[in-house]
Amino acid sequence: MHTFPSDNNLSINRLAACFNNTAATYKYYWQLAILEVRQDKRQEIGKLELFVRMISNAWYTVNYFHVSFGQQDLIQDTVRQLKDIEGITIDEQKASINLRLMSSDRPETRKLLFHFDKNVPHWFLSPWYPGMDKRTIYQLSHDNVDEPLYHLHKDKIVINDRWFSYLAKHIRIVRDYIYWNLSLFLQVRNPNVPDIPNKLIKPAMRNSLLKQRKFWDFVIDVNGPLICIYTGRSYSKANTMWSTLSHIALYHMIKYGI
Repeated sequence: MHTFPSDNNLSINRLAACFNNTAATYKYYWQLAILEVRQDKRQEIGKLELFVRMISNAWYTVNYFHVSFGQQDLIQDTVRQLKDIEGITIDEQKASINLRLMSSDRPETRKLLFHFDKNVPHWFLSPWYPGMDKRTIYQLSHDNVDEPLYHLHKDKIVINDRWFSYLAKHIRIVRDYIYWNLSLFLQVRNPNVPDIPNKLIKPAMRNSLLKQRKFWDFVIDVNGPLICIYTGRSYSKANTMWSTLSHIALYHMIKYGI
């Protein structure tokens, strides 16, 4: 995946250029945070929330799999420090991490989060304003010069109207592009770690199958052992090992709410 869908009204090449020559993961996690909020149909986003979402998106990769982000990257260090400062578990759900960090009144937590404000929000827009300093980028983006992805303010960003519509239309493609390039970035720094893409997102917890199992145990009590129509195997209460059932049979049980 090398580019984003084209748009006659927007400089798509500049968005792609945001991820050229990256030395750290900041830009990837910053863009993922913006996409998450865009999914909530919010155009105006506080910087604190974006910094928090950067951390929560990296949480599982750093704490659970110990994937290295490289020596220059402060996200992994911040994740580890906030885990200890706030007492958050390594496998905490992302929504809970967001809530804990957003509501924290610890000065050290706020300091760690807002460290990213020194560089990330304005340097991300450097493809629109090459060679410009921080103050100039803030002013040009605020004035919508060259229609950047967002307008910069002291404590928030506001997504440009056209980009807001573009992200809504292509959000899945843009997100996949970010994850693909983040995977490549991390694989270079972790050559001996397999399956990097599956270490970026915490898998959703599968619903318990206790209800389904009780139903089939009752059926077996009434009718005796069952023959699986997919595998031809005989199942009784004694040998009904749910982990060995056909995936297709299990899919249909869940699908039809059995």
